Amino acid sequence: MSRETIIALLWLLPAMLFSTTGELFLKKGMNEIGVFDFVSVSTIAPMLIKIFTNPNIWIGFIGFGGGSIFWLSVISRVPLSLAYPMLALSYVIVVVESWIFLGEGLNPLRVAGSLVVGLGVALVGLGSAGK
Repeated sequence: MSRETIIALLWLLPAMLFSTTGELFLKKGMNEIGVFDFVSVSTIAPMLIKIFTNPNIWIGFIGFGGGSIFWLSVISRVPLSLAYPMLALSYVIVVVESWIFLGEGLNPLRVAGSLVVGLGVALVGLGSAGK
C-alpha cells in the first residue's frame, strides 16, 4: 500500500468520526423535537423552525461539515472506488456510538451485520493493497 493511500486512510478516521457524531446529534435533536411528518403542509413550517433552532441539530450539521472537509482530503488522494467502500465502516461506528450514547439496543443480528460490513471493508482494502 502506498504512503499516499495510508495517509488517505488515516484521514478517513476523523471524516467518519465527525460524520457519525454529527448523525448522533441530529438524532438527539430529532428525539427532542419529535416526528418530522410531511403529511400536512401546515405543520412543515413550524417543524422547520423547531429543527433550525435546536442546538443539537446545529452541532450535527457542524459535525457533518467537519467530516466532509476530511473526506475531501481522502478522495483527493485515492480512487473513489477504494475510499467510498472504506466509508462503510461508518455503519459499524454508528452502531457502537448509538449503543453507547443513545442507549439503542444491540442484538446478535446487528452485531453480525456490523462484522460482515467490517469484513467487506477489509476485503476491499486488501484488494487495493497491491495497487
